[in-house]
Amino acid sequence: MAVLSVQLYTLREIDDVDRMLDVVTEAGFRHVEVYGALFSQASVLRRKLDERGLKVSGAHVSLQDLKDVRSTVDQAAVLDVRSIFVPSVPVPLRDMAPAGWRELGRDLALLSDELGKHALTIGYHTHDWDFRPKEDGKAALDIVFEAAGTAPVEWEADIAWLARAGVDPKLWLERYRSRLTAAHVKDLAPVGTNDDEAGWADVGSGTLDWSDLWPFAVERGAKVMVVEHDKPLNPARTIMNGFRFISERLL
Repeated sequence: MAVLSVQLYTLREIDDVDRMLDVVTEAGFRHVEVYGALFSQASVLRRKLDERGLKVSGAHVSLQDLKDVRSTVDQAAVLDVRSIFVPSVPVPLRDMAPAGWRELGRDLALLSDELGKHALTIGYHTHDWDFRPKEDGKAALDIVFEAAGTAPVEWEADIAWLARAGVDPKLWLERYRSRLTAAHVKDLAPVGTNDDEAGWADVGSGTLDWSDLWPFAVERGAKVMVVEHDKPLNPARTIMNGFRFISERLL
């Protein structure tokens, strides 16, 4: 059975970390995925997590911050986290030429070697721009993984972003099942609705068939399933709804 976690980025509008983590525990979660701003506060965050019995399932760390491998290793050790994911490429690079995506794949391969020396893994979290065609029928993600070669670069598939990209999530989950280790779980609102939430919806209240997608992702290697919403109007309600739906319908 996959670990159920929640990406704390969903709750970023809650300025007080204690309150943020209280919301997580009140919703029922026991694992969290941290994002960069919290990862950099590892010592303080670890104490607050321990007070609530929360564990870290993974961490999002930017390419820029990953240049300091020593700091990444130290922070990860404090949080007792093994899985590091690059959350995205910077905005100016999201439509870069194929050569840029090849460089990203090679960089991730090098990071997998460096972090692997410290029992850490590196992976890449995807959005819709990672599936744009680049050359010879290949999408950006194809080029990244091709350039990474045999290096154990992992994939955190954001399944709703796959759907938003207009591709078949199941096709891609199957294609890169050898790299798939985690997935983000959120939902798409019907077209023309939830504009104030950037078109996203709480898990189970949108258009994605999670009764099909959840087991499909888990069977293809996703060991951690992470609830997320990019722009919730009510973060506490959103993660509570997600936890309830998953607990009652999917677990």
